[in-house]
Amino acid sequence: MKKHLIRIIISSLIYAIAFLVPSDILWLHLALFLISYIIIGGDVIARALANIKNGNVFDENFLMGIATIGAFLVGEFEEGVAVMLFYQVGELFQDYAVRQSRKSIADLMDIRPDYANVKRENELVRVDPEDVKIGDIMVIKPGEKVPLDGIVIEGNSMLNTSALTGESVPRDIEPGNDILSGCINMNGLITARVTKEFEESTVSKILDLVENASNKKSNSEKFITKFARYYTPTVVIIAVILAILPPILFKGETFSDWAYRALSFLVVSCPCALVISIPLSFFGGIGGASRKGILVKGSNYLEALAKTEIVVFDKTGTLTQGVFNVQEIKPENISKDLLLEYAAYVESFSTHPISLSLKRSYHKEIDNRRISEVMEIPGHGVTAIVDGKKVIAGNSKLMEQEGISCYQGEVIGTIVHVAVDHVYAGYIVIADEIKIDAAKAILNLKSSHIKETVMLTGDNRITAKKVADILGISKAYWELLPTDKVEKLEELLKQKTEKGKLVFVGDGLNDAPVLARADIGIAMGGLGSDAAIEAADIVIMTDEPSKIATAIKISQKTLRIANQNAIFAIGIKIGVLILSAAGYASMWAAVFADVGVTFIAILNAFRALNVKNL
Repeated sequence: MKKHLIRIIISSLIYAIAFLVPSDILWLHLALFLISYIIIGGDVIARALANIKNGNVFDENFLMGIATIGAFLVGEFEEGVAVMLFYQVGELFQDYAVRQSRKSIADLMDIRPDYANVKRENELVRVDPEDVKIGDIMVIKPGEKVPLDGIVIEGNSMLNTSALTGESVPRDIEPGNDILSGCINMNGLITARVTKEFEESTVSKILDLVENASNKKSNSEKFITKFARYYTPTVVIIAVILAILPPILFKGETFSDWAYRALSFLVVSCPCALVISIPLSFFGGIGGASRKGILVKGSNYLEALAKTEIVVFDKTGTLTQGVFNVQEIKPENISKDLLLEYAAYVESFSTHPISLSLKRSYHKEIDNRRISEVMEIPGHGVTAIVDGKKVIAGNSKLMEQEGISCYQGEVIGTIVHVAVDHVYAGYIVIADEIKIDAAKAILNLKSSHIKETVMLTGDNRITAKKVADILGISKAYWELLPTDKVEKLEELLKQKTEKGKLVFVGDGLNDAPVLARADIGIAMGGLGSDAAIEAADIVIMTDEPSKIATAIKISQKTLRIANQNAIFAIGIKIGVLILSAAGYASMWAAVFADVGVTFIAILNAFRALNVKNL
């Protein structure tokens, strides 16, 4: 950009000096304009010649070359240089706009670690993260970035995960917890065992995703490519006809006058505003989405998102937290605290998620001296002697097996019945909690005119129906295996219109096939599985379902801006083309129709970066 700017300044100075030279000193006058032209337009002419050599004749470089060289041939030196100067200033604006978009993404994703502290032969060695292997022991000091994914083996600390998830609240970690690369260790010293090499780590996948986001062209950009293939030769042929036929067919018309009109026509016809502004609009949209913690893998997906008709959700980990917690405690003839205490003690030796949730809710240290004769009954529950009393905890089948009458009603989640000395003591309901913003997500989607919301889950009918009812989801399908989900998705794909799109949102390993099959797959990236993130087209790093509606709004805004630019550019060009052909528009009007429109379109494209109120 610096070299580009220097060339513009030097060329502009020589251009200004040329105006000070008396016009009767023609050779000096021409020489200064020619030098100015070569400095500012030499690279454009070189690109045009290189493209002609490679068989790619009709592009904007060819148009600019023909128009400006033609201006020199008809004696309009000032206008020839001015057209090229304005074109290069437009290119500079484009470079600046793209750099700003890239910078907004780079700032957000400034998470690549510079080094890793690795223990080798009882010494701490600072190495490149790419040289660290799985199983190596790394030490992360306070203030340092976590260089690779791993599992904590020693130390307690707090992690700043905002660069990955957008969450401002730090996360507590302790031995046994997984840590993701790109997070920042805030206080304690952590020792962790590496579980993934750098190429497979979270930070690498995210950076790769962002860096390649703009490489996939949207359908609108493909349209521009096809459009230019036919458009450029057409306008060149019209310009040639315009320059030759009128002077031959009509008396009193001069070749120089119609050649000038033809050249003005060529300058106007250059599709710079379209070629620059439409890709820039989509790049701005991708940059704006990244600021919201929404990573889009390609502008084609951003464009498709605007046409969403059906949104299909996985339940666990997407609409719910994916973590079991005690929701209800219903005692009979004993206190709630005592019922929970018996359940926590009898389940204390189990590593089942249900058992772990009971122990979490108890909030007290388990005294193992109070427990004896623990027996786990697979698929049913656990029995143990607690404080000399026989405690039974499990499902209704276990109660029935023991001849104990228990509660038989329907509940959302898993029910753990408890009996003490063969007397029913009540039940505890353990369920996955609905995410705080899940209801808001569905409401926002409906306000965005999404035709239908659907939930697919492997959970039971009662839980699925309750969650769907609470959130206001249109349809729910339950007890589905991964293959069943794909089949259901195929059915739903037939229900949308030809131009409409179906979005699937998931987070688990079993969601990967469905994410890949949907028109647009959206993965919850904060805690989602690697397979889901890999298969998805869009990743929501904050794990907030409400961001889906935000992504759709960003998509709609981006598409609106791209369409505005296309209509504006084509409209102005058609008007000035007609005026140029009729002889009412000078080369300066042609310059505005090309470079001026490009400036305005670029400024409009910048709006795609602004996503504050979406």
